[in-house]
Amino acid sequence: MASLQAPSSATQWLERGLWASHCYAFQARAVAIDPIGVRTLALSHRIQDGIRQQVVQYLDGPSVSIERRSPVGRLAWTEEDSTGELPSPARWAAHLEQFYSVELEDNARVAGREAVKLMFEPRDQWRFSHEWWLDQDTGLLLKHVLIDQQGRIIETFQITQLQSPQKYTGIVRVDDSKVVLGTPWQVTWLPEGFVTQPINFTGNDRRQRVYSDGLATVSIFVEPLSSDATTALKEGVQQLGVSAVAIEHTMSAEGRWQMVAIGELPVVTLQRIVRSINFDSLQSQASSDSQDEGKP
Repeated sequence: MASLQAPSSATQWLERGLWASHCYAFQARAVAIDPIGVRTLALSHRIQDGIRQQVVQYLDGPSVSIERRSPVGRLAWTEEDSTGELPSPARWAAHLEQFYSVELEDNARVAGREAVKLMFEPRDQWRFSHEWWLDQDTGLLLKHVLIDQQGRIIETFQITQLQSPQKYTGIVRVDDSKVVLGTPWQVTWLPEGFVTQPINFTGNDRRQRVYSDGLATVSIFVEPLSSDATTALKEGVQQLGVSAVAIEHTMSAEGRWQMVAIGELPVVTLQRIVRSINFDSLQSQASSDSQDEGKP
């Protein structure tokens, strides 16, 4: 990590927490509490040959495991930056503090380990509050609580047992993740601070975009609807676990479209985002193609 000294401010702990997720291998047990219910999890985080392997195994009900692999140093959040500078934990922390008031509370304790608590209060009405508890020794996230605008807890994720974290001794380089743009539609309104995130398109499938402010993430899906609309989702708002979903249908010169926004954000935020989707670029392309076809 950038420094061996104990952090003394909320900003320094933010940086320490992000570095820690790239610097330690560990096994853990955890519990997740949300509107779906209570679930117990087994967590595994390994680092080998510069690759992070994260495995989450659900211990209740049917056996389900989720595995993710990524290079050490590839941050989960990428900012829009025209200066050519790489994303970094310091830049991530600075970005967050523009849109959340971050307070530090010492002398916490989680899963038998000394911890510090970080409280993120949004500076506007478009996002939720977050609370983090970071392990004082390693900086690893021990607990995360998501809180709505009425002060109600939406979700609690907490490690209940953390087994001897092992520090990674290899080189950690911040990876330059390229943002892929080019969807034939545009989102014209987002809460301040939300920026486009990298996403891999499959073939010609350019129906999704992802945006994040560094804490909250929203995914946008846009797809054409057939004339019978048998695949259409019902317009309105739905709850999918801790995430809300806003669904709208619209017409353009190219036909009928379904637009979906999903994320851990207030419903009014998702509705405003999805209603801001603009098809002007798609219509311009169709007009250009039509003119090209008419040329001899």
